[in-house]
Amino acid sequence: MRRRPKDQNAKKIAHERIALLFERAAEFYPADPDLSNRCVALARRIAMRQRARIPKGLGLRFCRRCSSYLVPGSNARVRVQHGKVIVTCRVCGHQKRYPVVKKHRKK
Repeated sequence: MRRRPKDQNAKKIAHERIALLFERAAEFYPADPDLSNRCVALARRIAMRQRARIPKGLGLRFCRRCSSYLVPGSNARVRVQHGKVIVTCRVCGHQKRYPVVKKHRKK
């Protein structure tokens, strides 16, 4: 069977919905963490369905293993060691490592 070409408008709509769901997750977290986790799971599902990437800034806000919305100090631990930032999910224990980026000084 031949695949139907994806509509570019659909990807644009998917990116808008993903951003909106992450805003809602941040809003809902203090009152109901389970609802914010559900928003993240829906955003991931939309991204997978449309084959759209979740933006880098938003991708660092959730655990890839358990899809929980990460809030440093509450359900995530953030540490800097050996030039890397280590984010540990306190729900499932998964660790995410990425390099520390140094800002260039203007002369």
